[in-house]
Amino acid sequence: MDALKVRNAADVEEVVRAAIAGEQPLEIIGHGTRRQVGQVMATNAVLDLSALNAVTAYEPNELIITVQAGAPLSDVLSLIDSKNQQFAFEPVDTAPLLGTRGRGTQDKGTIGGMIAAGLAGPRRVKAGGARDHLLGAHAVSGFGDSFKTGGKVVKNVTGYDLCKLLAGSWGTLAVMTEVTLKVMPRPEAERTLVLRGLDDLKANQAMTAALGSPFDVSGAAHLPASTSWSEVEALARIGSPGQALTLLRLEGITASAADRAASLARQLAPFGDAEIIEDAASAAAWGALRDVLPFAAGGPVGDWPVWRIVCPPAAGGALGQALARETDGQVIYDWGGGLIWAALPPSADAQAGLVRQRVAAASGHATLLRASEDVRRTVDVFQPQAPGVAALEERVRHAFDPKIILNRGRMRRSLAP
Repeated sequence: MDALKVRNAADVEEVVRAAIAGEQPLEIIGHGTRRQVGQVMATNAVLDLSALNAVTAYEPNELIITVQAGAPLSDVLSLIDSKNQQFAFEPVDTAPLLGTRGRGTQDKGTIGGMIAAGLAGPRRVKAGGARDHLLGAHAVSGFGDSFKTGGKVVKNVTGYDLCKLLAGSWGTLAVMTEVTLKVMPRPEAERTLVLRGLDDLKANQAMTAALGSPFDVSGAAHLPASTSWSEVEALARIGSPGQALTLLRLEGITASAADRAASLARQLAPFGDAEIIEDAASAAAWGALRDVLPFAAGGPVGDWPVWRIVCPPAAGGALGQALARETDGQVIYDWGGGLIWAALPPSADAQAGLVRQRVAAASGHATLLRASEDVRRTVDVFQPQAPGVAALEERVRHAFDPKIILNRGRMRRSLAP
């Protein structure tokens, strides 16, 4: 497969127009850390954006950063961390889960890949998702034309907010060349309450109570006793094998975080005594949860398919418990039960029929984030849409890329080979 490495937006336009003229679809990559996500694509050439790696502008006092799409995420995170700032939505590093990064390296993919995937971490319950922090973008459409959407301030939207479409589109609508993102100050301190031994339903109730409290909880997760989390050093430090853990995070200035943690512990006393862990230990535990390290490639369930399921938080405990029981699989709960990571024993279809049935009954949707190429050829990786929504989605796609040149077949199995 030919690799076309571009130097600027003009090069991207030229490559896309040539692909249209030759009716040759393109695979869009930065570092390729998420290439294994989605249907198997029908593409003949690779459009490599890794050379578009500059930080165009960073204004810490204004809380904005403008970066080219191929900029390494690890470098950008280091830059904003040096100013005590962060991406509040906690971008998920999928490399451990997908096995696309060598041990000890820091390659977390690129900024463009982060936005195209749109995967947010535990703080989504408080700060929103990646799409909520994308202020503007420069991109090239499937017509080979450059366009700009948004800007450098939050209140800058007139007409259609195309940024919301680009986030989570997996490179199927346009090739992003530059993005402007909102950054936020890093909290001075964090405290995490640890409740032990709760079953999934009790944990779901505890997380709901915590998120509904006045204490500004920024993370609510549960690791059942049956999950392989004890293999993860950051989590093993705060628990014991065979013991369920429920984690609730509070952040802010030190005095406030400590006081709110103590108050929340008292409110949750009916669920058990809570231990409070601080700062570095807390951050390490939430980093492991964000990147789903208990299900990492090379771990105890590293060759199992992994589903990412989003559902109403109140339904999460029952849904995850049912899936684990019926498949002998393992689950992790985040977002107070609204996000379930499910690692299920290997099968020809990754248990897709059962997963879709149970998720539909809970009014949720599911994405098969990790699976073999053979499975991804036969199973809908992304949630199948209702006819009306599918028709609308097709009209939107046609408005951006009528020849289906960009990442052809990645999100729709009917377009894959």
